[in-house]
Amino acid sequence: MHPHVRLGLAPTRRNVFSKETALEQKRLTEEKLKSWNVDYLGLDWLNQEGLLYDPKDVPKVADKFRSEEVDALFAPHVNFGTEAAVGKLAKALDIPVLLWGPRDDAPLTDGSRTRDSQCGLFATSKVLRRFGVPFTYVVNSAVDDTIFERGFRNFLAAAWVVKAFRNLRIGVISTRPSDFWTVISNEGELLEKFGIELVPTTLVDVVEWAEKLLNSRELDDEIVQLREKVDYSSVGEGSFRKVVALKLAMQKWVIDEQLSGIAIQCWTALQKAFGVMPCFAHSLLSDQGIPVACETDVHGAISMELAQAATMYQEPSFLADLTIRHPEDDNAELLWHCGPFPLSLAKGKARIGKHFIMESRSPGVSEWEIEGGDLSILRFDGDNSQYRLFASHAKGTTGPFNKGTYLWAKFKNWARIEEKFIYGPYIHHVAGVHGRIVPVIYEAAKYMNGVEFEPGEPEIEEIRSWLREEVDEL
Repeated sequence: MHPHVRLGLAPTRRNVFSKETALEQKRLTEEKLKSWNVDYLGLDWLNQEGLLYDPKDVPKVADKFRSEEVDALFAPHVNFGTEAAVGKLAKALDIPVLLWGPRDDAPLTDGSRTRDSQCGLFATSKVLRRFGVPFTYVVNSAVDDTIFERGFRNFLAAAWVVKAFRNLRIGVISTRPSDFWTVISNEGELLEKFGIELVPTTLVDVVEWAEKLLNSRELDDEIVQLREKVDYSSVGEGSFRKVVALKLAMQKWVIDEQLSGIAIQCWTALQKAFGVMPCFAHSLLSDQGIPVACETDVHGAISMELAQAATMYQEPSFLADLTIRHPEDDNAELLWHCGPFPLSLAKGKARIGKHFIMESRSPGVSEWEIEGGDLSILRFDGDNSQYRLFASHAKGTTGPFNKGTYLWAKFKNWARIEEKFIYGPYIHHVAGVHGRIVPVIYEAAKYMNGVEFEPGEPEIEEIRSWLREEVDEL
């Protein structure tokens, strides 16, 4: 279901430098990628060397990479390289581009040099700028240096985010709640500017799908698996079956329509039509890597998908309200929502209860604190035809008990984060994810035309310093 990233490997050389040394550096680079289990397509089919040095070869390389569904281009300069060939290939493909070259050896005893990889990188970067091609650069370094690994892995994760962004299909269940002007989105503009498709359906359809599953073997099997994981005694078997049936109905819709995520009107029409809150259904789907955003927050669903893509789908994302400041810590904030946080993140006993705010007191909300540790928050949002992508690191911390699903998150300077959200174009919803993804989002945003990256913590120069390995942690 999730997009998979394949790398196009186009090592490049220039004729006036040592071919033998270039081939050795190509071999070392390929061995390193294989040791990291990177899915890549090289150029061994192109010529005897498997190297790009003739600009006339660019059309056939571009055609091959497209036909093999390559998602990102890596052009290691195994000697000086051929800047025209790399520039034309990058321009033709319109995918994320990584520039790097192995650090040059000392001059030979006769004073000659075999590669001059660093010099060639200066040349290629200038050509890419002339072509208007965004690119990522890892500082000239040895293939075994940790700075190369750090930069390469960050680029690869960014490529996952870019692929996710360029293939977004968000299922929209009903309209926004009438009181929530904050979640207004522009469907036409999302399609025109970014190619993001919204696939609508109604609550009537979803309830009908769920009702057909209420007596199914599929639902029985799901309930059996959940009985040991959650305490739903306070809501009763019948209501619990309805919530899980909603999960199965939405899951089937996602698969049938090949959706990236869902934005659903979770209150109040659903409670009138089906008698339950869908929060626990959101929790289960998000745990499976299917983001579900509350209150028909389309931008929230997009944010959730990008957040989990930044971890290469190793961590589930969750949609949280920025709710209240910590009563005793000025730099901590409550990340909370009625109950959609993934079950796998629950800290302690997981319970399903009745809504404590809604007048209906409908059953189906989840009640647990989630695990802390290293966190990131992310928000894709826009207004007045301008879009931004905000991301910040945080850490889980302790705080007072809350109903619903929640986590207290500590920042270095919360007042600064709060101010950025107030001035916008953001709202009170953010995607949360475990891990530290800001450098990934910084890199990915280069390839999201029409989207401006806005950092929370760390700032851009701190991110660059980390990528240059001047600091160990962010």
